[in-house]
Parts: sequence; structure tokens; C-alpha cells
Amino acid sequence: MADHPVDEKLPPLKMATTGLQHVAAMYAGVVAPPLIVGAAIGLTATELTFLTGACLFTAGLATLLQTLGIWKIGARLPFVNGVTFGGVAPMTAIVASTNDKTDALPIIFGAVIVAGLLGFVAAPFFSKAIRFFPPVVTGTVITLIGMSLLPVAFGWAQGPSPTADDYGSTTNLGLAGITLVIVLVLRRFTRGFVKQIAVLLGLVVGTLVAIPFGATDFGPVADADVLGFPTPFHFGAPQFQIAAILSMCVVMVVSMTESTADMLALGEIVDRPADEKTIAAGLRADTLGSAISPLFNGFTCSAFAQNIGLVAMTKIRSRYVVAVGGGFLVLMGLCPMAASLIAVVPRPVLGGAGVVLFGSVAASGIQTLVRASLDKDNNVLIVAVSLAVGIIPIAAPEFYHAFPENARIVLDSGISTGCVVAILLNLAFNHIGGGGEREAEEVTHPMEAGDEITEASRAVARG
Repeated sequence: MADHPVDEKLPPLKMATTGLQHVAAMYAGVVAPPLIVGAAIGLTATELTFLTGACLFTAGLATLLQTLGIWKIGARLPFVNGVTFGGVAPMTAIVASTNDKTDALPIIFGAVIVAGLLGFVAAPFFSKAIRFFPPVVTGTVITLIGMSLLPVAFGWAQGPSPTADDYGSTTNLGLAGITLVIVLVLRRFTRGFVKQIAVLLGLVVGTLVAIPFGATDFGPVADADVLGFPTPFHFGAPQFQIAAILSMCVVMVVSMTESTADMLALGEIVDRPADEKTIAAGLRADTLGSAISPLFNGFTCSAFAQNIGLVAMTKIRSRYVVAVGGGFLVLMGLCPMAASLIAVVPRPVLGGAGVVLFGSVAASGIQTLVRASLDKDNNVLIVAVSLAVGIIPIAAPEFYHAFPENARIVLDSGISTGCVVAILLNLAFNHIGGGGEREAEEVTHPMEAGDEITEASRAVARG
């Protein structure tokens, strides 16, 4: 019997290039949190480089744990893990409340360790929430994942920093547009292997095009060391403070909610629906990876939704491809010079590719919603209100500015708030008191496969 595509081992060259493509898609998301937190603490350039490399290293370990799995740990899906951006706000708040900034990272690391271990214990109980994710809920959440990521791509397209003089310049937007066109042309007019690595080729060509415009900086490569290792507890032994632990526990709950939604989405895309057992194993990998991460000076690890778009677009479903990507991340953590090669890709070039990747996620959600009995008024209301609430942090970023900081950790995540609202409304309209037929029981018919990019997206609605 042939292996499921998720368990397929591709030829070495194809495995390496497609794995590197996943790294390119997630790199900016992994390095942003340590750069922000490190800058808030006032770390030197050398310390910032060390912290960034440590986060790449721990993201690679977490990804390997998630894709390859050990015992009952790991979803064994093409699931990428990295530093969650949801922890940035509480971590910078911890930094601000710490008088001696040299204690800030040890306090953060101690809080992450405790939150990770508690999450690991709670994983099998948390996974039982799968029954609250029928297609009307998953479709809404998947759509929100894509919509929440698109502003990231638009920000990249404008440039590396809002404070830069050329931020939003025609040059930067032009480079993003050129990269987008390159990816689309490759997807339209090529076949086979070249078509599958269209995003990686688009990033390479876009970077080369950016050289004459001075948008490509090779300085990081010249300044980087060849070898380096994230020495355990480099910034000091972990410290345990109740307030910091509570704030990171909230982050862990948010991360587990998003990871559950991401696993459900990815499971459908790769035609191996994530059941309760898979979700529990995936959450164990998330939380254990987070608990281990501070040992090597890393932060909370969680799912990277942008890579789901890459899986949907390329239709390469092998978890071993993502495992190879995890291996690259580990090597980058051990070889700062290798890590700096990805850093050479200009942000506008990443933004152009991100439009395709993140838009593919949103399209997957829409395909699910089309099959989620939207002819019923109840389901239309569920989708309408959930999307509206989930879009608030995107459309009005300061909407919750008057709320306590801990509450904003949850409220500022449109994916989490939209997910919770969708679950509650589905219970109210379709379950409690016999208010309607169970939507999950109605949408159980497999679909016929579509074409090209949308084939994987349409698979989201199966089951």
C-alpha cells in the first residue's frame, strides 16, 4: 500500500528546496519577536544576533518535534512551529516592569517554562474542543487566519521599517509587485518541480532584481560568524514571578487555540483530517517545545499559519519536507552566517510572495464556508458576526486600547476572538435547546477535487 502523501519522502533535491521555501516563508516571523524584545531590553547588536539565532534554533527543534514526533508528541503533519508573535506584548510589558533589565529575559524564560509545562498537561483536555469545530466554525477561522496574515504581507511590501525614509515608496511597492508577478507567471506557465518551488524562485529573482535599487543588504552575511551555539541560559538562570507566569499562561491558551484551528485547517488541506488524538499530540509538541525553548534562550513556540498557505498552494503535503525546513532552522541557529543569507531577502520581496501565500489561506476558508450550509440564516449570522469580531484588530488596531493589558493579549488576536465567537454562536444557534440541526452532521460529503491551486483549498471542506 502506497504511503499517504503526508508520509511521502521526496527526492533529496526536491526535499531540500521545498524545505528551504518553508524557511523563507516563516523567517521574518521568527526573527521579529526577539528583535523587538531585545531592543526593548537594550541588548547590544551581538546579543541581539545571539537571541535571534537562539530563536531560529528552538523553532527548528519544535518543528522537528511536531513533524517527526516522539511517542504521543507531535501531530506528524507538515506543521511549522516558531516563535509566536502573540507573546511580544506581554514580554515587552514584563521588560517595562523590570527595574534591572538584566533580569528581564530570565523572568520571561521562567514564565515560558511554567506556561509550557502547564500547557503540556492540559493538551489532552484542550483537544476535546474539536467537536466544537464544525465546518461553519473552521471555515470562519481559516478565513480569519488568512485575513490576519495579509496585513503582514502588506507591511513587508512597504519596507523593513515604518520609520525608514523609503517606507511605502514606489520602489518598494514595485519590487513587491514584481515578485508577485514572477510567482504568478511561474505558477501559470511552468510544470512539475519548478512550479512547486515558484515561491522560492520568486524570492531569489526578486532579491536579484532588488540589487540595482540598493534594496538588498549583504552586510549581515559579511558580519556574521560562521559557527555559534545558543549556550543554555546564556542570559542567566530562569526566574519565576507570578505576574509574569500568569501573563504567559494567557499567551499559551491563545497559542493553543490558534494551533488547534491551524491543525484542523492543515489536516483538511492535506486530506488527513486532524482528530482529537492528532490535536492532543500536536498541542503536546507546541507546549513541550515552548517549555524546552528557554533552555536555549528561546521564547514560546506555536504554529505558523503562513506555511499552511504554502502547503495549499504547492500541494506538497509531505511532513518530511517541513522536517527538512526544521533542520535548516537548527543549522541557521548554529551557523549565523547561514541565517543571514535568508535575511538578505528584502522585505518588499517577501511581501510580494506573502500576498500569494496568505491569500491562499483565506481562499481555503472561503471554500469551506461555501460548503457550510450558508443557505441557513443561523449559519450566515455565525459567519457574519464572527468575521466582524475577528477583523476588529486588523481594521481598528486601537479598538481595545482601554482594556487591561492581559485582556488585550486575547482581544488583539483576531483569530482567537473570532474563533471563540464562532464556537459560542454555533452552540447557541445549532446545538443548545435544539435551536437547529447540527451543522457538522450536514456537511459530511466529500467534494470533487478542483484544479491547480484551489484543489488543496477545496479539500478543506471535506469531512
